[in-house]
Amino acid sequence: PAVDLKKPAPAAEEAKVEEKGLSDDAITKYTSAGQAVGEVLKKFLPSIAPGKKVLELCIEGDKLINETVAPLWNKSKNGVKVSKGEQNPIGSLLTTLGIAFPTSISVNNVVAHVSPLPSDPEIELKENDVVKVMLGVQLDGFAVTHAETLHLTSKAPTSDSAADVIKAAYDAAQIAMRTIKAGAKNWDVTEVVEKVAKEYGCVGVEGMLSCQHEKNVTDGKKRILLNPTPELKREHETCTFEEGEVYGVDVLVVTGTDGKAKPDPSRTSIYKRANDINYQLKMKTSRAVFSEIQKKAGAFPFTLRSLEDEKRARMGVQEAVTHGLLRPYDIVQTAPGTLVAEFFFTIALLPAGPLLLSPTPAWYSADKVSSSKSLTDETLKPLLTQPLRASKKKAK
Repeated sequence: PAVDLKKPAPAAEEAKVEEKGLSDDAITKYTSAGQAVGEVLKKFLPSIAPGKKVLELCIEGDKLINETVAPLWNKSKNGVKVSKGEQNPIGSLLTTLGIAFPTSISVNNVVAHVSPLPSDPEIELKENDVVKVMLGVQLDGFAVTHAETLHLTSKAPTSDSAADVIKAAYDAAQIAMRTIKAGAKNWDVTEVVEKVAKEYGCVGVEGMLSCQHEKNVTDGKKRILLNPTPELKREHETCTFEEGEVYGVDVLVVTGTDGKAKPDPSRTSIYKRANDINYQLKMKTSRAVFSEIQKKAGAFPFTLRSLEDEKRARMGVQEAVTHGLLRPYDIVQTAPGTLVAEFFFTIALLPAGPLLLSPTPAWYSADKVSSSKSLTDETLKPLLTQPLRASKKKAK
């Protein structure tokens, strides 16, 4: 073929190098999902206020996700189209595009995963609550999940233990982002989160897990643990981060020195299909509910609210959970009176450096949070101001 001299060849070469292990197509879908998360947060976070009911907010968040991703159907972006589930003719909207993690809103010492059903006791947000918001968008199986923490206070800036824990979690997440790079180990991240948390008089929530992400997989083989017990540490192997990998990293920090979390009396409503278990469900209800889950949520976490009949769904998931076909996202809480803050980010490891796929937290800013404590560790402090990726000039 004739060579077009107007097009400089090296640019194409550079693009090819950029995506070892991740195709341009995958990167485009990941970044588009991340932009969609950002748009949802802009509309959603301002509605989180004292007096609001958690159930109504979770319904609103899920609705915003679906409205934000719906126009992305068949829209060509950089020549990449997201098609309407050709690989799954019976699939609904959600199997190729939609919710990667249902909206969940967890308050104060409740760690995560609260997304109530209409039949659950009502939770109303109050002045001074520390609120964790988590949600995710997936495009053709490429998921970007995000969580951040807000403080509902009319007395700005946030101070005392709420400020300590939010700043600890934010700084720990920023430093974790800069620690996850090709060649580093999972325990490096465990260590920096602990070090940062301690400087703010806090500690990581014990045994919380972060995983590698791939297409249609949010609980991949390589894992990062927060504040592990010796038993947990033995159970999880050391792994090395590599170029072309994507991670969803959940930084959860609690005030005080005890990171233990116990089951919360609230009922779990978020589940996810297990990819590695086969079992023939015996009950007719269980089979019907499981088939609805596969159509609507595919490989991603979902809430029982998204199923047609809540009562039948509650019954139907029980057999699937007992036999390991579905995994519950348990609701746990730290000691009464403590506060938990969370920042969850999704990051891709590219040759040019880490690429943050999730948006920057929308509520947090240094002037909103005034902690009397600060990061003093001289090895970690410089990481806070360091750009995530070195500029092109330096790299050359």
